[in-house]
Amino acid sequence: MKKHRYQKLLEQIVNSAVKQEGDFHATAKMSAELLFEQLDVSRVVISGLSEESNILELVCNEPVIALNIEHKSRPQPSASPIFVEELRVNRHVVSDDCIKDSRLIELIEYYQQHGVKAALEVAIRINGHLEGVLSLERNAEISAWQDSEIQLASQVADQLALTLATKYSYDKDERLKLFLSATEQSDQIMMVVNLASANIEYVNQAHFELTNISKDQVVGRPVQTLEFFKQFPEKAESLLVKARAGDSIEEEIKLVRRDGSDYWVRLSVKRFISERGNHFALINADNCTEQHLHQRELERLAWRCSLTGLYNRIHFGKVLDKTKEGHLVLIDLRGFKRFNDTYGHANGDLMLVEVARRIRHFAEINQIAEIARIGSDEFAVLISASQDANVTNGLIERLYSQVELPVSIGIEQIEPKPALACVDIASIEQLFPALTCADIALQYAKNKQGNAIQVFNSALLNAFKDDAQIERDLAVAIKGRQFELYYQPLKDLKKQAYIGAEALIRWHHPKKGVLYPGAFIDIAEQTGLITDIGSWVLEAACKQLNLWQHRQIDISMHVNVSARQFFGGTLFEQVWELIGRYRLKPHSLILEITETELMEDIRSATNLCNELAELGVGLAIDDFGTGYSSMRYLKQFPITKLKIDRSFISDLSISHESREIVSAIIAMASALNISLTAEGVETKEQELFLADHLCHQAQGFLYSPALRVSEFGEFLEKSVLVH
Repeated sequence: MKKHRYQKLLEQIVNSAVKQEGDFHATAKMSAELLFEQLDVSRVVISGLSEESNILELVCNEPVIALNIEHKSRPQPSASPIFVEELRVNRHVVSDDCIKDSRLIELIEYYQQHGVKAALEVAIRINGHLEGVLSLERNAEISAWQDSEIQLASQVADQLALTLATKYSYDKDERLKLFLSATEQSDQIMMVVNLASANIEYVNQAHFELTNISKDQVVGRPVQTLEFFKQFPEKAESLLVKARAGDSIEEEIKLVRRDGSDYWVRLSVKRFISERGNHFALINADNCTEQHLHQRELERLAWRCSLTGLYNRIHFGKVLDKTKEGHLVLIDLRGFKRFNDTYGHANGDLMLVEVARRIRHFAEINQIAEIARIGSDEFAVLISASQDANVTNGLIERLYSQVELPVSIGIEQIEPKPALACVDIASIEQLFPALTCADIALQYAKNKQGNAIQVFNSALLNAFKDDAQIERDLAVAIKGRQFELYYQPLKDLKKQAYIGAEALIRWHHPKKGVLYPGAFIDIAEQTGLITDIGSWVLEAACKQLNLWQHRQIDISMHVNVSARQFFGGTLFEQVWELIGRYRLKPHSLILEITETELMEDIRSATNLCNELAELGVGLAIDDFGTGYSSMRYLKQFPITKLKIDRSFISDLSISHESREIVSAIIAMASALNISLTAEGVETKEQELFLADHLCHQAQGFLYSPALRVSEFGEFLEKSVLVH
């Protein structure tokens, strides 16, 4: 953007009437004002060399010094030969500490009087002769002079030199010589082309500086020898035709040097006619490479993920909108938020960068062009339609295998838990956007065990529509208090007495009747509604437990807690508040969480379990035997109870393996001194096996299904009478 502003500044000077008229004082004043406005300087001083006395005379000073303050003039050329020679040889003196700069020793008194800390002194010269000095001064130590500032000051000095050249020259030949001398020092390429012969009549030194092609290889030769004509022959010929017609042309083009490096130039072509009637084209060219690099960087930031370097969602969405065939694959990292919260965002970023690297490597090997990070922990891959269906399936499975490999985070090996969804874009074009369909499939993939890969199909869409309706109804149910808790009794097999109840939610749907948790809990989990539902269940169960304790009914209350609720960050505060409000007896409230969910975040789970244990709250691992916990973790957690999954209990009478597994679980629980409950007990034979092997408790239809609170009270009274 600076380059653009500086270009505008130069154009104001170049196109000004005072400059064209050779009014050096007015041009200097305008230049000083513009430089002072655009640059971070304390003062701009322009001095001109008097032809009569050879003395540098102050032409203008910006800002204007008050009349009552004497402005000490700079030392004259005769008194500052070192400074003058430096300007003659190097054209400018750049100093960030001018008091200590040996090249400026003759100006120290001047600098000290005006408090100048840094100075940029640029010669205004014609044909190598010093005609004046453009001085930029800073009274504060701001920063080092930038190349762009030096270049701008030099270009302004060029224009001041051109102004002086106009002022000094009294005949056309001399004026041309001065013009050529100044243009030779310009950073802007200037070229004159004979439109009749198409030969290059003149080119200045700036052409060589930019292209590395000498004048001898250009001047006197056909314009077609220029790199522009070689690299863009049709466009170049078109510009030449327009120039001959008298049209003004502006064009930006990208060219390649002979060494392979590229650069951008902004061309300006204007026709002029000499006094003899010959037609020429004046071609000006600015190096705008820096501006284009800046623009390229802005585009990179706009279309790329700054962390992974992959395309972002905006860019991927634009590509996907134009895609009619192929397969869209979404990759999600299950449990990433908890990993991020537990291990910190820096380690979370390391995980994302490594997963992105694997996806990029996979894409390079399989020649897949479009990959992107479209969410916090969500990536997308677009596989072209040229792939065979079987090949595509193989690609997806290989991608899954690569992503799930362990990632080294510090000294730990962390296993990403990817879920993949695949959509055949051509098959869903008339239904929903591809990303929407992929998101639907992804939700199902997340709930799969083993390889969590789900291909989108019409059945998923129908299920999604049903689930969407359930979601809407759930939101109404939460506000309308359509839920009720049922209670299933837990029996102590040794005492042959009922010592607990598991709270189980039922939904009184206004149209579908009573719905069991299996019909809506998964949807509540996916949508986040489980947090509100879980909070209601926990409070309702605690309230009922308080009523039973007031009636001297000594049983424990088991409450299921979802993973989202357990790891949500507010469970401890909620339990602490409920225990205090309802004055619950220690160890009478037991929270149940599944084995698989508990093991998703060992560190957070351990901390929370210990905090809950200090409150006197028990923890039960539900569906034990279906997950992947180990003895080490069982010892680590303050576990109150294990609940054997009903799948093992139902097979006790027919499966030797199930009997061995249940026996082993009972033995393990006994060794760890952990209470054990068998779920889904339905036959007397199952109960006898459990009692013989010293299983502590049981629950199931053999004793009772889940009951409403009034029915549960009656059930307890009858059981007491029986015993």
